[in-house]
Amino acid sequence: MKRALVIGYPVAQARSPLLHAFWLREYGIAGDYGREEVKPEDVATFLRAMPARGFAGCNVTIPNKEAAFQACTRTTARAAALGAVNTIWFEDGEIWGDNTDGLGFVAHLDAVHPGWDTTNQRILLLGAGGGARGLAMPLLERKPMRLAFSNRSEERLGKLVADLTMVAPEAPVDLVPWDARDAALADFDLVINTTSLGMQGKEPLALDLSRLPAHAIVADIVYVPLETPLLASARARGLKTLDGLGMLLHQAVPGFEKWFGRKPAVTEALRAHIVAHLA
Repeated sequence: MKRALVIGYPVAQARSPLLHAFWLREYGIAGDYGREEVKPEDVATFLRAMPARGFAGCNVTIPNKEAAFQACTRTTARAAALGAVNTIWFEDGEIWGDNTDGLGFVAHLDAVHPGWDTTNQRILLLGAGGGARGLAMPLLERKPMRLAFSNRSEERLGKLVADLTMVAPEAPVDLVPWDARDAALADFDLVINTTSLGMQGKEPLALDLSRLPAHAIVADIVYVPLETPLLASARARGLKTLDGLGMLLHQAVPGFEKWFGRKPAVTEALRAHIVAHLA
């Protein structure tokens, strides 16, 4: 029986077991997907022991993504650019790592708003943490006219832009001061919140959407609540929206395929199954 799991510290909040269990049942695969709490300092030892324990790989959630990257002997180019991984598998004695968060976001965007990359090429990402880093490279692969970042911490923002410029020196990357974000919205047609603002228990993201063009898309990577105050405000203005749940579902596809040998489909039935467990 093929086995995989998700590791984090803590890990009880991870929804990965729900969606992988759904796919295992859906495709009649004899497999198991669990969870295990692992401290960041123990990640390397844990990963090296996994093949002998019968595991094909694992997902990695916060705060272990950087430690897992350091433990990998091979990584994909996008994971190397980010310095963090969320998907691990074992191949020819190597510990492989990838970061599929950005792939998941773009796949969801393609599914809900097909053709967006021809009409919404001016992109503003709010935040400069792991979420923003994870989305940056897959978005740049779509060759946008502009990819800008805005963040409360100018130091963190500057480092992110500098890192991206080193990896992709020709990319149209720049920054927008946090205090100027509202005024700048007129120059963008895809706005993505990658911060935790708007998450259940957190204050909402303060953003005046009135300056956005009518064809703009407003996206959030937060999925609890499913409709954040930002998305509710965008919908009330008649703007197109994208919730964070689809990113969670789509980012899981590459790992499941690696571990269990079948590329799973992200369906309405899967989405309904996860939504039922979000409350």
